[in-house]
Amino acid sequence: MLNKKLIAAMAFGTLVLSGCNKSQESATAPAAGPVKIRVGYIGLTCEAPIFTAVEKGFFKEEGLDVTLVKCDWSNYKDVMALGGFDVTHHLIMYFLKPIEQGLDVKFTAGIHRGCLRIQAPVNGKIHSIEDLRGKRIGIPGMGTPPFIFANRVLTAHGIDPSKEITWVVYPAGDLGLALDKGDVDAIGDSEPIGTLLVAGGKVQNIADQAKDAPYKDEYCCAVVVNGKFLAANPKAAAAATRALLKAAKWVETNPAAAAKLSVDNKYLASNPELNTVAISHLSYIPSVSQAEASVKSAAVEMKQAGMLSPATDVDELAKRAFAHLDGVSDDWINSLQVEKVAGGQVPANENIRLLAELWQTGDSLAPFADMSCCKLAYK
Repeated sequence: MLNKKLIAAMAFGTLVLSGCNKSQESATAPAAGPVKIRVGYIGLTCEAPIFTAVEKGFFKEEGLDVTLVKCDWSNYKDVMALGGFDVTHHLIMYFLKPIEQGLDVKFTAGIHRGCLRIQAPVNGKIHSIEDLRGKRIGIPGMGTPPFIFANRVLTAHGIDPSKEITWVVYPAGDLGLALDKGDVDAIGDSEPIGTLLVAGGKVQNIADQAKDAPYKDEYCCAVVVNGKFLAANPKAAAAATRALLKAAKWVETNPAAAAKLSVDNKYLASNPELNTVAISHLSYIPSVSQAEASVKSAAVEMKQAGMLSPATDVDELAKRAFAHLDGVSDDWINSLQVEKVAGGQVPANENIRLLAELWQTGDSLAPFADMSCCKLAYK
């Protein structure tokens, strides 16, 4: 089991509202007009469906008048808990511990899969999870999704991550350099850094959430709705969820166009080429049923790894954490048709070619760290 300090580091933390440019508008609207709703975001590559839903008019089609609320990582979930914004999409593993501790938010559907990795040097001695026993693993922070994923994988393979692994924290952009220098034996990271390291010929994947069972069908990010808003505005919550799911499907169909849209409209600091690389390595195939299953599987393994209380009933937690909404179903998702934008796709092998070119600009991945959806720890 992880020690008390680690569990405390992952705790819900002090509720504060500073750090968000939040609207004070009511989340309800006159009967004759669109419903006002506030959507939180940080400015990350994986938030492309949020930006797409605004720019392509998907929120408007659902009868919603959206105000975007830009937030910081440090108090993101706390601001949502206090009603600073009403809906977003974000990491399941980032929210499960706070939900266990009483945070009133609900997952409503899955947005994308496959952003987490454990990696080791190509020519090193680590070729399997079992080879990690007794080794040093670099991570972007204690309690980050890469750390949680690594703990889950290690525990599932009979390795005690609190006793048989030495965790070393580095800025996300410096993980590859730490591996090169021999300061760590392996690293846990997320997209786009994981793919950049592979493309640079530096690492091999030891565990890959995008490809390895049982994680390959598990959602990283899901739609998250403030519980009080959901109780007061169930139709608006369902409408916002549908808008984000349609946008996710649009991003999957048009990754290059989505990347350009996000950058051109200044939702994040990047360039279209880098953003295309990052988006194209995520699987934006939305689902309701699989998202619900992902909440349960993440909770089970987080408890086994000591990241949830030993007393937690994971079935009850998963049930409490997920909400089924009217008009939001797998059948509805499967019936969705989205446009295919000319030139909006990534040609075969184009992303690998671009990655190789980008790698030649230098060894530092610091510019890519801010594009990652998994860079900071629980607060």
